[in-house]
Parts: sequence; structure tokens; C-alpha cells
Amino acid sequence: MTAVQIILITLVAYWKMTDNVTLQLFAFNTIVCGWLVGLIMGDVATGLYIGATLQLMSMGVVAVGGSSMPDYPVAAIIATAIACSTGRGMEAGLAIGLPVAMLGVNFDVIYKIFNGFLMHKEMSLIEEGKFKSFLNLIKVSPLFYGLCSAIPVFLCVAIGPTVVNAVLDFMPAWFTTGLSIAGGVLPGVGMAMLLMYMPFSKYWSFLIIGFVLTAYLNVPVLGVGAVGLAAAYEVYKKEMRAATAPAGAASSLGDLEDE
Repeated sequence: MTAVQIILITLVAYWKMTDNVTLQLFAFNTIVCGWLVGLIMGDVATGLYIGATLQLMSMGVVAVGGSSMPDYPVAAIIATAIACSTGRGMEAGLAIGLPVAMLGVNFDVIYKIFNGFLMHKEMSLIEEGKFKSFLNLIKVSPLFYGLCSAIPVFLCVAIGPTVVNAVLDFMPAWFTTGLSIAGGVLPGVGMAMLLMYMPFSKYWSFLIIGFVLTAYLNVPVLGVGAVGLAAAYEVYKKEMRAATAPAGAASSLGDLEDE
């Protein structure tokens, strides 16, 4: 990787974390991080593939309250950079990216501890009437938060493909094979966890339609999405008619549907 690519990838990681506590434009979108790094590395397809895979892995995984979770966007950034620079494929990128994503939990905890001290200092400044100092101190937190991902990403991409290849060659074949299998299984687990929060028992027929279109008719994802959009619109119209119709008419409409 060139120095420019290393700097740009580090900036993507920094922006991702800073965006998480500011504008939130794409902070939780793993596939966007993979796409951006793929664009920097000149291999957009690999970036989208890795980003989409990790996006599916993280479905249903939510940091509730003050808890922390693996940083899947950072995993996508590192995995894409390593996969493109070494030519070893997604499993090589996941071998380095996923452990760093798990390490991101510790960085998040450290940030929250640091942020707690900042909060107490900000409260004391407010009580003292030093509002200008308070406003300046608020800016420190998001700037520090960006380093939680920028530092590990920079270290991973700056050491270069040579060291990464040495680490990958040291790993046994069963380990990298297991990561490849996990890369295929975990998206299904993520989808299953997502379905737990959706009204699956009410609309399971649409899931079967989408599965048949994809698995047996080889319809592209965009085509399946278009069918899903049309079905969602019809369901929406039906629900709106039932909600706006008078009580007697709604009952008659339900009787006709039952017949």
C-alpha cells in the first residue's frame, strides 16, 4: 500500500468513529466503510463483498445502553485493506480484521471512561459560569473518539502486506478454513437474529417468495428488492384501507377476505 492509501484508510476509520458521535451519516453502515476502502484500494467489488458480509454478520447485534459491541465497520476497513493488498481473499482479511474489531470493544470502554471524566469537568465549568471553556471542552470528546479506530487501523495497514502475509502463513490451514466457513455461516445467523425482531409469523410467505426468486430463479438482489417493494406497497394500501374504513365496512372487508 502507498502512503496516500494508508492515510486515506486511516482517515476513513477516524471519520467513521467521529461521525458516530456527531452527524451519524454512515457510522453504523459497515458496507459503506468496505466500499470506501475498496475505492481507495482500487477494488470496489472486494470492498462491497467484505462490507456486505460483515454487515450481515452484525445484523441483530446492538449495543444496548452503555454496553459495547465489536466494531464491525472497522473490521470491514481492515479486512478490505488486507484482502486487496495481499491478494489472499476475504478469509485473510477476516483473520486480522475480526480480532481488531473485538479489540475495539476495549477501546470503546476506555473512551467511555475518559468521557466520564470529561463530563464531570464540563459540569463543573457550567456551575462556575465558564460557558466558553465548556463549549471548547465538548469538542474534545469526538476528536478523541476518532482515535479509537484510527490508531488500530493505522497500525494494521501501516505494517504492510509483508508482515500480514507472515502472520497468515504462520496460521494453520484449519484456522483460515474455519474463518472462510464462518464468513458463509454468520450472515445467515445475522439474518435469523434480524427476523426475531420482525413480524415473521405474519409475513413469512414473502420470505419464501424471496428465497425462491434468489435460489431457484437466480433473480438478482435488485430484482428481489423490487418485488419486495411492490409487495410492501400492497400491504401498506391494505392496512391503510382497514385503518380508514368505518367499523362496519372494515368488518365486511375482513369477511370478504376470509371468503
